[in-house]
Amino acid sequence: MTLLRETAGYLPGLCADDVTWQTLSFESKGGGAEVAVPVLSEAQIVTLTQRVRSASRSYLKSLTVAQIVDTIDTAIHRLLDPQDPWRRKADNLLPLVTGYDAEMVRLGLTGYLKTFRKPQLQRFLTEDFANPQLLDGFVPRSKGGFAKAFGPDVAVHVWAGNVPGLCLWSLISGLLVKSGTVGKVASAEPLLAGWFAQLLVEIDPNLADCLAVVWWKGGDTAQEKVFFSHADLVLAYGGNAALADVRRQVPVTTRFLSFGHKLSFGLVAASALDARKAPRSAQQAAYDVVRYDQQGCYSPHVFYVARGGKISPDEFSRYLAHELSALEKKYPRRALSLGEAADLAAWRGAEEIRSLASGGPQIAGEGDWTVVYSDGLQPLAPGALNRTVSVVAVDQLVDVLPLLAPHRAFLQTVGVAATPRELFEIAEQLGRAGVTRICALGQMTSPEAGWHHDGRFSLLDMVQMVDIESSAEAAAETLAPYVD
Repeated sequence: MTLLRETAGYLPGLCADDVTWQTLSFESKGGGAEVAVPVLSEAQIVTLTQRVRSASRSYLKSLTVAQIVDTIDTAIHRLLDPQDPWRRKADNLLPLVTGYDAEMVRLGLTGYLKTFRKPQLQRFLTEDFANPQLLDGFVPRSKGGFAKAFGPDVAVHVWAGNVPGLCLWSLISGLLVKSGTVGKVASAEPLLAGWFAQLLVEIDPNLADCLAVVWWKGGDTAQEKVFFSHADLVLAYGGNAALADVRRQVPVTTRFLSFGHKLSFGLVAASALDARKAPRSAQQAAYDVVRYDQQGCYSPHVFYVARGGKISPDEFSRYLAHELSALEKKYPRRALSLGEAADLAAWRGAEEIRSLASGGPQIAGEGDWTVVYSDGLQPLAPGALNRTVSVVAVDQLVDVLPLLAPHRAFLQTVGVAATPRELFEIAEQLGRAGVTRICALGQMTSPEAGWHHDGRFSLLDMVQMVDIESSAEAAAETLAPYVD
């Protein structure tokens, strides 16, 4: 078995020989990898965060947003180049570390990186700021006076590793608001953030001290307290229990933004169910299920399919099963851990027991996927992940709405196949129910640039607004040297 070795993280100002390193081991169908991750002492943490704070103030905040966008754009185009050494490293190592199919990682990473090119970054900015020059200086306000948006000197990001590249979203958002960044990589994917930091420094060496990429073992409260005590803002991604633990370590005076578990599903209207449209809708739905094996918050667990089309919901479930079977050959599912395999077996066993009852569900699944079809209305509930999905027949899409109330705090993405009129009618009601993102089937796992993550702002939530009121401006006029 081929064994590749790599060092994770990016530690400006620290000598690698003075740092303690821990080895994380990964095995997959394509070989194995050993990744050395840094374990910092309290003194090293203090030195690192102070260095980032100083560089954030002296250099990063001196740049214009346009200059930062150009630097990020250059880095992204490097990573989009299949021949670039950094991209080749990503294509070689990320499948080994994550266990995902290499072709899925390659295509998924390319699609994700395209979200951060210059035109898309400009959308990020204009989505949150009517005038992005707010980040560069005080600009006039319509009601009088002036305002400026200040990013934190140091933001600590705690990243999850369920989906490759997830770290780039908040890392890039931090740069756009001129925030010094200390990012904690996940043990499940500790590499990409450090590579991206090194690539940025290759492009602009003056950024060398403006960001750091670190690691600590999840739940290490001693390290968390030190890092968080030196942060102006803490952003954390992960499971709700882990986020609750993180919250307890963050000082009460430090701003905390958390992104936890979410639940997503799909809706297929009768208008999308004829001999031409239904196979296409099933293909798109299958892709949403297969991409990263439903590990993302935006991955669907249930598809509610309306009766009344030329293709029945039962037939749609068979189309979906066919597409999942085809995609399995193209993008094999990653190997499951013992715990994941046990959870999947328990879920499927429960569904099989339920299928023995009168009117119970029908189960299809010849390979590493499972489709459960129910002819009667079923509650919205997560499956066992790893390509397990339910198809539920409904008389009308609005029948789903009462099922959403118990999950309001966890709702996120809904993939919809419907006519324009149906789309906007159901969107209004989904929004009232707590859904924060509505997209086409096939796009559930690919949010657009500038999307409102969990209904919030990517950039605006990170900044502090400072106002110069018109009274201050008027008073200053009375003290000007040219006043008679």
